[in-house]
Amino acid sequence: MTDFYVGQTASFSRTVTETDIVMFAGLSGDYNPVHMDNQYAAGTRFEGRIAHGMLTAAFFSRLLGMELPGKGAIYLEQSLKFKKPVFIGDTVTATAKIVDIDHDRGILTLQTACCNQDDVIVLHGEARMMVPREGAKI
Repeated sequence: MTDFYVGQTASFSRTVTETDIVMFAGLSGDYNPVHMDNQYAAGTRFEGRIAHGMLTAAFFSRLLGMELPGKGAIYLEQSLKFKKPVFIGDTVTATAKIVDIDHDRGILTLQTACCNQDDVIVLHGEARMMVPREGAKI
């Protein structure tokens, strides 16, 4: 049985690869050249290819669905603010922290953030997750 509490945290890290970007483009249909074309991307403000913002945001889905609150939890909302680009080879750490618990409705509000290997915030926001009533104490 899981007991949730305000201040509880979890994190997950992953290094973004060329394969991740190609697979995400295929899945999403987003073949924007800033993600896919080295020559094009070299001429942008980023001076190179960057990962899709929603690929980075997908790390929250993994973290929240598998770690905190975990299996059986359902996304209700997620706000996103993109702060910095993520490049191929960057290691991104997604972190979530419970900031509010609605005991009556079984809903957690979590502060979410992704940082790169230099501990620079690249993405942050807030999530609301519905926790399954069975097997959990909130």
